[in-house]
Amino acid sequence: MKISIYTLVFLSLLVGCKQATKQNKNVDRWQAHADNTTIIRDTFGVPHIYGKTDADAVFGLLYAQCEDDFNRVEQNYIWATGRLAEVDGEEALYSDLRAKLFMTEEEAIANYNKSPEWLKELCNAFADGINYYLHTHPEVTPRLLTKFEPWMPMYFSEGSIGGDIERISTRKIKAFYEGDMEIPEATELKIEEEKAELEPQGSNGIAISGNLTQSGNAMLLINPHTSFFFRGEVHVVSEEGLNAYGAVTWGQFFVYQGFNEKTGWMHTSTYTDVMDEFKETIVNLKGDLKYQYGEELRDVVEDSVTLKYKSGESTKQKTFKTYRTHHGPITHKADGKWTASAMMWEPVKALEQSYIRTKQNGYKGFREMMNIRTNSSNNTVYADAGGNIAYFHGNFVPVRDTVFDFTKPVDGSNPQTDWKGLHTVDENILLLNPKNGWLQNCNSTPYTAALENSPKRENYPKYMSKDQENFRGVHAIRLLTDKKEYTLDSLIKLAHDPYLPAFKALIPGLVEAYDTTDKTKLLSLPIEELRNWDFKTSKESVAMTLAHYYGTMYGRNGKRPRKMSDMEAMIYFGSASPMAERLSVFRAVIKKLESDFGTWNIPWGEVNRYQRLNGDIKQAFNDDEPSVAVGFASGRWGALAAYGVSYTNNTKKIYGTRGNSFVAAVEFGEKVKAKTILAGGQSGDPASAHFNDQTDAYINMQFKTVAFYKDDVLKQAEKTYHPGEVK
Repeated sequence: MKISIYTLVFLSLLVGCKQATKQNKNVDRWQAHADNTTIIRDTFGVPHIYGKTDADAVFGLLYAQCEDDFNRVEQNYIWATGRLAEVDGEEALYSDLRAKLFMTEEEAIANYNKSPEWLKELCNAFADGINYYLHTHPEVTPRLLTKFEPWMPMYFSEGSIGGDIERISTRKIKAFYEGDMEIPEATELKIEEEKAELEPQGSNGIAISGNLTQSGNAMLLINPHTSFFFRGEVHVVSEEGLNAYGAVTWGQFFVYQGFNEKTGWMHTSTYTDVMDEFKETIVNLKGDLKYQYGEELRDVVEDSVTLKYKSGESTKQKTFKTYRTHHGPITHKADGKWTASAMMWEPVKALEQSYIRTKQNGYKGFREMMNIRTNSSNNTVYADAGGNIAYFHGNFVPVRDTVFDFTKPVDGSNPQTDWKGLHTVDENILLLNPKNGWLQNCNSTPYTAALENSPKRENYPKYMSKDQENFRGVHAIRLLTDKKEYTLDSLIKLAHDPYLPAFKALIPGLVEAYDTTDKTKLLSLPIEELRNWDFKTSKESVAMTLAHYYGTMYGRNGKRPRKMSDMEAMIYFGSASPMAERLSVFRAVIKKLESDFGTWNIPWGEVNRYQRLNGDIKQAFNDDEPSVAVGFASGRWGALAAYGVSYTNNTKKIYGTRGNSFVAAVEFGEKVKAKTILAGGQSGDPASAHFNDQTDAYINMQFKTVAFYKDDVLKQAEKTYHPGEVK
């Protein structure tokens, strides 16, 4: 049948009209949200978003985030939805495959469709806020995502970009899906050693009861350690009861670490075992893959995933056949067997919990919210206006048969290894209003969270937590013990205490080795610098420079017994390692400092720097470009105010990339009071006045006072506008 040219023109016009009508409906909906939403930027550029409904507030929140750093909003969703290779090339394929093994786009859409209506509305507002930003900013060119969809937040898992899924090794996925191979034990050991050298990932949370504060009000320290500029500072309010302030990971539609008028919540990474690996017994029956489960053979679910990747100026694609059992997707081999990885994957419930958390007005509601049990990768430190302080160690904890060692892959063919539901919140490690009046977690053991009032290890199965301390935990306990009369300022001072307990354990052993075995005395001057040191970091301290390089080099090159934690290793190097080895490492340190800087006698602030040259996610550090001296130190040494590196650009100086990023000290009373600081500033745009306007205050511990109530916000208002208007 022939179609006339007139018919083709008519059909083309009809399609165009439908598309235009759809776009007009989108614009009308966006404009309705914008009309109901006001953004007030304060003198530090922090957006205070006021919406008529929660959905209006979410719309404004995402619009404001895009104003501040669209690059990071987009990057988080490129990564989370498994499309990183489309912009970063073939090397990112296995990050994308990992994402798709746990949830495809079709599954994300299905999860969105089964969400309760209120959550759908927020997801819709999320997408509308970003799409309206792109619509009103045609000069912005996305790297990949030109349209955001309401199902995308499903990839946030339990609320944090990253979270549990990042614990699944992409190296192991690559080894399996490229060649059905295992990673050799020596390579596995090297991977673990490389991880041990990295700046510790984690956070500090401290809650103080009113019995120990001058005001009689409970206080909370919110001190996440993340990549710098990983979270923005926001305040989001609606007429439906939302009024939350704090840090939001770029692209989230809820405050992740923060507070409202009555409650505050702080997350630290948990030692709770929330993920397991199941070795499957695979049987090939005439081409059909089965796996043994008890006395039966079950079908291996087979599927395929096609991923695109950038190759030069073109785009290529690669198709992977994927496999799954009831335990989870097959991610690697262990002991020659296909192995499935199991973790919490309830995206709808997780998003519900993350949002509901922000609207609680006391311990009862907060405790009920925790019953959803999807905050899997985190502990929670809590305080409220009712005077309560609490600590929840983990939230999603599968019930297991303790006959099996779940720290290793278990036999998936044995039904007894299956998870048997979840522990209740009351069964989990929980601490409420300890008699000593304070509690803390610094990614450390929960069994010292409140000294003698801490939970008792013998009351819980081993998989609930490692009983593993770190130097930050030791430091926090030392500072909190027998202290009282806290104010917000004294809590901030405590959070920046310069003492470094790791070096108290490490350095005396070096001095001892010098005193007892060094006959040349060529190291006398730098050793005397360390001998007279009080183990406190500062910009001016030469001893801090020597100690940092010594601890770093010893941790990297020293011989130690296997399976030591970093803390255990530093204690060993300071007390039990060979004397000759200690001096050999220190000589290498002196040689490196003299090679890099011309002298070993160099203050810490000349070496340890802050530099933010542009809005790139990974900064291209340059010793020849301007930078600022920083007196903070790595959390590895027990610094609560952690300042460390996760990558370098072959520079001689040290440039911080992670640690204290957003910090808040909060006091709950008749009115909530808070002080906060950001590394750098609110904006990712170098042309913005708020790109680096908090840098000096951050380094000098001069926190800004939060404007939480509308009258105070208006007093600090720098700009007031609706989304879509000129900022």
